[in-house]
Amino acid sequence: MSTLLKDFKQDLPASVVVFFVAVPLCLGIALASGAPLFAGLIAGVVGGIVVGGASGSPLGVSGPAAGLAVIVLNAIATLGGSFEAFLAAVVLAGVLQIAMGYLGLGSIAYYFPSSVIKGMLTGIGLLIIIKQIPHALGSYPPPGDAQIVSGGAPSEGTIDAVFASMSAGAVVVAAISLALLIAWDTVLAPRFKLFRTIPGPLAAVAVGIVLSTLYGSGSLPWTLGAHQMVAIPIASSVGEFFGQVTAPDFSVLAHTDVYAIALVLAFVASIETLLCVEATDRLDPQKRITPTNRELKAQGLGNIVSGMIGGLPITQVIVRSSANITFGGRSKLSAILHGFWILLSIATMPWVLNKIPLATLAAVLFVVGYKLAKPALFQQMYRHGWEQFVPFMATVVGILATDLLRGIAIGMGVAVVVVLHHNLRNPFTVAQHEPGTEAYRIQLAEEVSFLNKGRVLQQLSAIPNGGRVVIDATRSKVIDFDVREILREFKLSAPTRDISVEFHGLTLS
Repeated sequence: MSTLLKDFKQDLPASVVVFFVAVPLCLGIALASGAPLFAGLIAGVVGGIVVGGASGSPLGVSGPAAGLAVIVLNAIATLGGSFEAFLAAVVLAGVLQIAMGYLGLGSIAYYFPSSVIKGMLTGIGLLIIIKQIPHALGSYPPPGDAQIVSGGAPSEGTIDAVFASMSAGAVVVAAISLALLIAWDTVLAPRFKLFRTIPGPLAAVAVGIVLSTLYGSGSLPWTLGAHQMVAIPIASSVGEFFGQVTAPDFSVLAHTDVYAIALVLAFVASIETLLCVEATDRLDPQKRITPTNRELKAQGLGNIVSGMIGGLPITQVIVRSSANITFGGRSKLSAILHGFWILLSIATMPWVLNKIPLATLAAVLFVVGYKLAKPALFQQMYRHGWEQFVPFMATVVGILATDLLRGIAIGMGVAVVVVLHHNLRNPFTVAQHEPGTEAYRIQLAEEVSFLNKGRVLQQLSAIPNGGRVVIDATRSKVIDFDVREILREFKLSAPTRDISVEFHGLTLS
């Protein structure tokens, strides 16, 4: 305990800042997920207190993540709109993450190409922006409208209905909130120290509350309906507060859909966490290294607890982690304390949160989505060459056209094709000993697989009659049986073409 409290003076103010950053993001991500807003706050509490306590990350902060919002949205729809059934999948995902930690899979993120991971995050960012347009317009349809709620390309009639029912009051709130957030990031915070000490999302929420209050008093000529406002349950007693907890419906474990969803949640949450761990460790002034397998176990524990009490799935998140570092956090105490501040706010002042317009949260999510899918990222990937750009774009388009899991599979498939292309193209190098002579040296690569048969056969056929060739396998570690067969047949047929053949580092029986 004394070790945890040694940096209390630095961790306390950092935890307050992280709390102010986290609350609008917890609410906004729950909104983007099609889940109860209260579930986002519960996940924030668990991410701070439970994961923060169990994690080995000194500066990482966990909570509901934008990267999971689309998965949650589609998962709830797949399970018939039952949030309780979805919670069972969250618990199961937590169990899988703990198992991954014990199996030593903390390095799993290194086995996915960065082009696909960046494409995944970009696709998620674009989907978040698309899904928040109805909220920003104040015309979000009822839960029964699957085309908007559960994803997929909305019909022309649905799009017309969204714009036909938009609310001027919500549009004004969204426009002002978005303009403030953009100005905060691009003009105010870079120029003035005061604005760097206050999170932009908190300022946007404050402005949203002021506008909704002015609407309610009649000072402004617009209104917001109840469906356009945050709705956190207000408890009149401690017992009633704890009675708001939603328990998972484990009866759905008899259906295979739950296991597929849990697997996707565990996979994506683990990848996002491990990527965030790597980024956070790089930002750590003390350059401490987070034990990744322990982090998977901590995240798994957090998801079990969050799912059991009605919260969204959890990952370590870079926005809150970087805020923690920027504002002086020294140890994981700041992450733990921010969880307590969220719990205190929903227990003592939910009426303040209920004054936040959903259009303000939509504006916050527009910025979150934009940061995930910046146009500069597309330019950067293009400059890296087609080997990076094509898998990146395939992942983005795949996610937008189908869903997250299929989009990642499409991106991985394209990335594998790129690898195979290079493998097929470079099984060996060829050099002439003496220019103008018919003497050749074929240097085989470290690994020559059956996929290289065509290229090897083509090159051997190109050796002119009466020539001399040295086939050098001294650097090769693996030569496939099929390739050995081709070399053996070439050795046997070479005398008929008056070709002299030498093998170095390779014995053919």
